Parts: sequence; C-alpha cells; structure tokens
Amino acid sequence: MNTILVSIILIPIIEIYVLIKIGSQIGAITTILLIFSTAIIGVYYAKYEGLNTIKSGFIQLSKNEAPAFEILSGAAIAFAALLLIVPGFVTDIVGFSLIFPPSRKLIFKNLSKKFSKKENIKKDYIDGDFEDIEDDNDRKL
Repeated sequence: MNTILVSIILIPIIEIYVLIKIGSQIGAITTILLIFSTAIIGVYYAKYEGLNTIKSGFIQLSKNEAPAFEILSGAAIAFAALLLIVPGFVTDIVGFSLIFPPSRKLIFKNLSKKFSKKENIKKDYIDGDFEDIEDDNDRKL
C-alpha cells in the first residue's frame, strides 16, 4: 500500500485515540484549551524561528555561501507550523520537534546520512550523448 495513503488513514485514527485518552483523563474543556494553546504557542514560535532562519540565510548569502541548511530549515518550519495548526497531540509533538533547532539538526543529520550513502558511489565513466555530424569539408581531405 502507498505510504501516503496509509499515513492519511492512520494519522487521524491515532489523533482521535490520543484525544479520547487524554480527554478522559483531564477533561474535555481542558483538552480543547490545551489544543488551542499549543497551536497558538507553536505558530508564534514557528514565526520566531522562521525569522531567525531568514536572518541566518541572509548572513550565509552575504558570505557568498549557499544557504542550503536554511532553505531546508525554512521548509521544515513551515511544515511544523502546519502540523501545529492541525488539532491533535501527536502532530503537535512532531511539529514542536521540527521547530526546535537542536532536534531539527538531528533530524537533518540522520536524513543526510541515509541519503548520502546512495550518492557516494564513484563512477568510472562520463555519461553523455553524441551525434555524428558529417561535414562536406571532411570529405575533401
């Protein structure tokens, strides 16, 4: 089965289960207030971290360096803000882990190790195309 399809089905099921379990322990009103407060705090902190990431990107550009980490961080922060807006505690945990810089660096480090192993294969050849061109001057020699 497709991973995206499975996550579309499983994430709401997990969120509803966790909301019911937490709501039965602390109460419905408290659960709703907690969901709204995590969304508000998370989006505010995402804005703060996003501005810091933009500032860091401009510093990298002024040094004539490519802001690759800052671009990835900006995308991760935007995704984290989206997760924080979605009601639920599991998505809030994932969203907060993507917003905080130490955990974001750890996630990027693990992902880069995973994908860099496939790209380090050394090739002994140059891949390219060619085309035979017949020239009238070559025939006269």
